[in-house]
Amino acid sequence: VQLVESGGGLVQPGGSLKLSCVASGFTFSNYDMAWFRQGPGKEREWVARFFVAMDYKNYADSVKGRFTISRDNAKSTVYLQMDSLKPEDTGTYFCNAEGKYSDYDKEYWGQGTQVTVSS
Repeated sequence: VQLVESGGGLVQPGGSLKLSCVASGFTFSNYDMAWFRQGPGKEREWVARFFVAMDYKNYADSVKGRFTISRDNAKSTVYLQMDSLKPEDTGTYFCNAEGKYSDYDKEYWGQGTQVTVSS
């Protein structure tokens, strides 16, 4: 099983980045997919989630209206489009897969990709 994130980098405040997470080794369409982040000296926090049921999405208040989560089941990939970035968005972003249906007891994490928002 692997979750491989990419797309992080250094961006100025107000800029945009798009993160990708490619999954392998499990049935992607059976998993809710989410993004978490961990800023310097902070605990890991949830950012956004894409539920398989009803294609429902929800977001943390701190990113609502600026970030968009999407998924492509054919490519086993989840994305996070991040716009209007702020310095407080700086951190390591992690991809998370939480199993549903017959995979209800399974959960996987990626290794993370660094996002730095600074002028």
